[in-house]
Amino acid sequence: MTIIVVDKGDSLWEIAAENQVTPSRIMEVNGLESTALIPGLALYIPDTAVDNRRYVIKSMDTLSMIARRFGTSAASIIKTNPGIVASSLKVGTEILIPSPYKNQLITLGFAFPTSGGVVFETLEEHGDKLTYLAIVAYSFTREGYAYVDGDDRPLIGKCKQTGVMPLLMLRNFQDGDFDAELAGEVLTSSVSRRNLINSLLTFVREKNYGGVSMDIEFIPPARRAEYVLFLKELKTELNDLTLHVNVHAKTADNLDNRIVGGHDYRGIGEAADLVAVMTIDYGYPTGPPEPISPLWWMIEVVRYALTNIPAYKLQSAFPMYGYDWIVPSHETKALSAQNAQNLAIATGSEISYDTTAASPTYTYWREDKNHVVWFEDIRSISAKYELIDAYELIGATYWQIGLAFPQNWAFMNQKIVTIK
Repeated sequence: MTIIVVDKGDSLWEIAAENQVTPSRIMEVNGLESTALIPGLALYIPDTAVDNRRYVIKSMDTLSMIARRFGTSAASIIKTNPGIVASSLKVGTEILIPSPYKNQLITLGFAFPTSGGVVFETLEEHGDKLTYLAIVAYSFTREGYAYVDGDDRPLIGKCKQTGVMPLLMLRNFQDGDFDAELAGEVLTSSVSRRNLINSLLTFVREKNYGGVSMDIEFIPPARRAEYVLFLKELKTELNDLTLHVNVHAKTADNLDNRIVGGHDYRGIGEAADLVAVMTIDYGYPTGPPEPISPLWWMIEVVRYALTNIPAYKLQSAFPMYGYDWIVPSHETKALSAQNAQNLAIATGSEISYDTTAASPTYTYWREDKNHVVWFEDIRSISAKYELIDAYELIGATYWQIGLAFPQNWAFMNQKIVTIK
């Protein structure tokens, strides 16, 4: 994998010539709108070189066992990891493994109902890289009856056409925000829970969904047991259809926390087929400017999640976007990863890279206002895939595929095998 970080004075033509690729190819892969470059810009140049996979040493591992699994040799592993001693491997140590094998993942994108545009284009070009698409179109009443907001049929049809399994996504979303009271009321009542299960099954069967993706946020902690019960009952009814559950990111089980306390990782992990930890929005709208998904935080969240949810069920959420904050008001605008990158170029803003967070950032001024942008690029997203690989998670989710991030799709095309 070749990642070029632009230095002052670099030109697209020089970079292309040095890497034996055309300027137009670099522009296409990286979503560049012009040939202009800025210092700190990360360019991805796909190649066929054998990359290193990341692996965390476990109890009873030997180098020969690891080598066989990854199609390499113990000698190659030792060469790639100077200082490693074959006879005394330390559990928990992260090593690099040169391997011809690509990581195999179950992936899930999110999209709102549409009948064309960027989402359809993404499915046409990159449907081979998605296992599922969760269609964000459903909420429910206080009596527990699911309802659809928008016409999801065209998008369901496009999923079928492109080989992507559509999932009905249910949220406790009312009046433009997540409603904790709505979730609590429905979960409290056995009648309302049954109404919700029955109405979901009706939609799933009528529209030929492949299952359900749950995104019930801010569940009152007192109702966490009822949520697990609901999920178990729903999975029983879904039978061999998929139950996918999105959960808030946390590093401990704080039962008093109104945001994360309602999600019982262990119970949800037992009930669901797949669980996606929402490792996004560490830096959030109206809050202070911070990385969207800092790597150090993602590692802490994943390590905790794995104490409750098996790796073969666990996904980590990846952002396809960035945030542009105005300082000091913290007024915030969301923009796609591609648009965030190209805004830096358009404003002539040098991009810096926080190595601890594995996140790019820049600042610019407009109309006497100071802007701070954090976003994702090929460096940050490849670090996230390495995290998934090292901890052997089953896959990733992408919020959301209507946001352009060509570097991500190019990386997946070269380095990831999607499980269908």
